[in-house]
Amino acid sequence: MTRFTTAMILSAGLGTRLRPLTDIRAKPAIPVAREPMVRRIARWLAAGGVTDIVINLHHLPQTIAAVVGDGADLSVRVRYSWEQPILLGAAGGPRRALGIVGAETFLLVNGDTLTDLDLGRFADAHHDSGARVTLALVPNREPSRYGGIQLAADGRVTGFSRRGEADGAYHFIGVQLVRADVFRSLPAGEPASSIGGVYDRLIEREPGSVRGFVCDASFWDVGTAADYWSTAWAFIDAGRDAAQAVGDRVRIDPTARLARSIVWDDVEVSRDVVLDECLVTDGVTVPAGATYRRTILVRGSDQQINATPLLI
Repeated sequence: MTRFTTAMILSAGLGTRLRPLTDIRAKPAIPVAREPMVRRIARWLAAGGVTDIVINLHHLPQTIAAVVGDGADLSVRVRYSWEQPILLGAAGGPRRALGIVGAETFLLVNGDTLTDLDLGRFADAHHDSGARVTLALVPNREPSRYGGIQLAADGRVTGFSRRGEADGAYHFIGVQLVRADVFRSLPAGEPASSIGGVYDRLIEREPGSVRGFVCDASFWDVGTAADYWSTAWAFIDAGRDAAQAVGDRVRIDPTARLARSIVWDDVEVSRDVVLDECLVTDGVTVPAGATYRRTILVRGSDQQINATPLLI
């Protein structure tokens, strides 16, 4: 079994489609069944044989660093690549981090996707093919929502489809194995894309250098608040423990009623409150007698609650 022991988690994005949640935490730091996504990803990587992880940071970096630290409690070594003052993108970020990554071949993992992909089989396929980039793929069952990866019969990636034009294509689940030399020629410190940029040029110059690994792995995407809601409940329900919907240092008055709601950390729910399918973010105090249904609650700068509809 082939093993690659180094990974980079792409965690620098702004998460604009997930606002207002990403006004509170960077997307990878958002909790799924109490555990921040980036920690779930790091644990999964460690279980697959990864020993060294690099995480790139830009938006609300302290919210990621605070929950991961040096990785010691996850049995991995974690280091950070800072992207300031500008965001460098899915290819520019790895280019910036190459000196920290150190490996000639490494896993590149999106910080907003959870999956149970078998890393051993994935690594073997990459090694055996001789590809410079291998993308983990599943059939694209929602081509109207997601773009797609076009594959030849032998597994070569031949192109990329935009959403609405991805019938018959495959869906990239956020995990890839890459060779460092794919990024090394890029100008340091300049934004660059992988799909729609570096990979397109690579496919044109070296057909077969970018390949797909088609599998039946499960994956959960967290692109919007509705995605987050369905992903979080998938994990909470799988654990058969409703307490996983409530974070740390939370005080809920015995007279309050919470129906299928998710509560982050440092929240106080006062007496006679009713929360029905709500999402309460860090530090919110819900005042006595308040009633909310399908609402995202965020603490404003004046300590008042900002309420946004939760469209699920």
